[in-house]
Amino acid sequence: TPGLAAFYDRADMVEVDSTPLIAFSRLAGLNSRGFHRCTYLDWRDHFWSVAARNGWRVLSVGGAPGVGETAADRLRAAWPGAEIAVHHGFFDARPGSAENAAVLTLIEQFQPHVLFVGMGMPRQELWIADNYDRLPDCVVLSVGAAFDYEAGVQSAAPRWMGRAGIEWAYRLFRDPRRLFVRYCVEPWSLIPLALADLRAGRLRR
Repeated sequence: TPGLAAFYDRADMVEVDSTPLIAFSRLAGLNSRGFHRCTYLDWRDHFWSVAARNGWRVLSVGGAPGVGETAADRLRAAWPGAEIAVHHGFFDARPGSAENAAVLTLIEQFQPHVLFVGMGMPRQELWIADNYDRLPDCVVLSVGAAFDYEAGVQSAAPRWMGRAGIEWAYRLFRDPRRLFVRYCVEPWSLIPLALADLRAGRLRR
């Protein structure tokens, strides 16, 4: 969608959270390897260690009501030096809505060093793109279910499964009703686009 394209065009850094995408990019002629795949779970320990050591203010927007609070309590217990605030992701995110304005006010008042936005793709990316110019100076990261993992709402796959490229299988097994279409149906619609990209890549060589 145009909104997602604008989000990625503006991003200073893009993480690849997809083993199939790594494989596809290699077919397209890019020098991609498995270690280029990176998710929140891969850098969480180092991030929170640095955040606690430096007293960073971290604000998370996302998750169901109550989930962020549980996650924040657990994170504060593990890394007491970090200052953490949360707001759930179940609000009217349309630009100009009263609820969206309230979230922006909270962010402005808290002045985070790092802003996590975890409202699921593409909602979180579109929200960042729509509101980026109204955010204070900070690092903004789209983090999906990061705080769901921290709160124990979702079970995180062992990291060896992520490194092996089979984390998707663990998640599908744990939550088939929510993820079956995403992992087993939606990817087929990308085949024509993938073939077009591969064809274009060969023409450029």
